[in-house]
Amino acid sequence: MTRPQFAMKPNYGIDAPVVVRNLAAIGGVLIVLAIFLGSRSGFFAPFLWAGISMAGTAAVMWSGSRFGKIAMRDRLVESLGLTGSERVLDIGCGRGLLLIGVAKKLKSGRAVGVDLWRKVDQSGNDRKETLYNARAERVEERVELHTGNMLELPFEPDSFDCVVSSWAIHNLPQKEQRRQALLEAVRVLKPGGKVLIVDIGSVGFYADVLREARMQDVQLSGPNFLFVTPSRQVSARK
Repeated sequence: MTRPQFAMKPNYGIDAPVVVRNLAAIGGVLIVLAIFLGSRSGFFAPFLWAGISMAGTAAVMWSGSRFGKIAMRDRLVESLGLTGSERVLDIGCGRGLLLIGVAKKLKSGRAVGVDLWRKVDQSGNDRKETLYNARAERVEERVELHTGNMLELPFEPDSFDCVVSSWAIHNLPQKEQRRQALLEAVRVLKPGGKVLIVDIGSVGFYADVLREARMQDVQLSGPNFLFVTPSRQVSARK
């Protein structure tokens, strides 16, 4: 039986779930070991502090995924200055955090998401979960999903007024792959359109690639420690 829409609550998952799980597990083991050793000798401080550090890092990452990234998403969407009629692409949309944030600002426009739905990058990453979140947020009619690779986007050139991406491009293991993903974002962007990317690591490289692609007004933000590893955002206009 389908739950009534008013009872549905969106769930945007935990980013890097394997890392969070491993840090929490190892940290817990070290804390228990420190307590065990402490009852028998004074040699327990290294285990205790290492355990607290790992468990604390896991807690910060979990909190960032559950609460912090939603607040940051709202700031990012506001910075786009959407009028409501735009066609916006979210590369690596996952469970729809940024995609749905954009859809909430649209009226006649369309929020288009593309992803390979890899669960190693985000817990429960699945097209069905993204659609569920869109229904829960009451924007399903303004959301469109595609299964596709960011290295070869399944869209024509100059198709979108805005291209966004959140914590996705860094999952590509090779530098040249990340370059190609950015060039694909530029390819499908209309002249005058805006690209906005938030990610961990390599964001300075993203800015260099966008400049090489002759994008205008390339701007790079300072760091945000939402997931312990600094996140930064880069924006530019075609």
